[in-house]
Amino acid sequence: MNPDFKHLMAEASRLTRAGDLHAATAAIQAALGRMGLAQPTPSDMPGVIDVEARQLPEHGPADVDPEAPAAYVDVPASGSFVAGSFADAAGRRDYKLFLPPQAGERALPLVVMLHGCTQNPDDFAAGTAMNEAALAQGFFVLYPAQSRQANPQGCWNWFKHSHQQRGRGEPALLAGMTREVMARHAIDPRRVYVAGLSAGGAMAAILGEAYPDVFAAVGVHSGLAAGVASDLPAALMAMKAGGAIQGDVASGVPTIVFHGDADATVHASNGAQVMAASVGKTTSVEVERVQGNGGRGATRHSHRSADGRVVAEHWVVHGGAHAWSGGSAKGSYTDGRGPDASAEMLRFFFEHPRLPAH
Repeated sequence: MNPDFKHLMAEASRLTRAGDLHAATAAIQAALGRMGLAQPTPSDMPGVIDVEARQLPEHGPADVDPEAPAAYVDVPASGSFVAGSFADAAGRRDYKLFLPPQAGERALPLVVMLHGCTQNPDDFAAGTAMNEAALAQGFFVLYPAQSRQANPQGCWNWFKHSHQQRGRGEPALLAGMTREVMARHAIDPRRVYVAGLSAGGAMAAILGEAYPDVFAAVGVHSGLAAGVASDLPAALMAMKAGGAIQGDVASGVPTIVFHGDADATVHASNGAQVMAASVGKTTSVEVERVQGNGGRGATRHSHRSADGRVVAEHWVVHGGAHAWSGGSAKGSYTDGRGPDASAEMLRFFFEHPRLPAH
């Protein structure tokens, strides 16, 4: 690596830790320029507040018996989209929760949806059309909302070392919120899933790795693998040129990835690294071409375990930018021309209930 580049990136890391983000930005721009990479504009640089992350005590899975009678919930035929909030030692976050008409009849699945930067639960629900899918198929949808005090751009802090582990920071808070919703409603603990877009996708990958006892499978759209960055300069490098996963042990968490090969915000190579972090190199791979309803095609890589089960899927959307594939124009960062990421993620999720512990 160019020694000048290494020096500039080390200086950027020092300035970030010191809180001088403007100077850090200049150092990063200079470093990327030395590599011939596109330099980030001010809008690319999330003004991150490195919030304190407290160590939290461990809790077991929510005490929900799928065989027990479900609690009665009065929900209209069109479902309900309600607001709530959750707080623990790690902080407080608001959320929106979609309750399907079938709530209370039996234990139903739960899908946790993590929005991208600058988005909010209402915007993300509109763009992914996940509430409409939940109404038709009968499952709960939880949309946590990132606080602008925690990150001025509304990004989940996936790239901060204090928000990447079980029992700390935002992963602990999001897992705690999920458990509380599970305890309050009739939710099948074997069928709880998490998906996200961009920064939300990166945080979903962290949650799947840190809490496999809570989340049965993970969906990462235009995101990055857990652990590819531990500070802002490394995050920007991973976004521009691809990250590098740490260690050689795959998580084994069932994972489905969508990523556009024309994504100019998060480099498409990150999708392959999410796959590697999930399944490693020991699976067989089947490759097929898929055509989207709007004309944008994709290549699907299906990873099979030794017993023939599909344990992961990687969808490369051809010509796709940094946007939810097959999404609705009612929300931001969507591309209606590609394959329906919402439908494919739900299919994959429901094919992968959490297996009982041995």
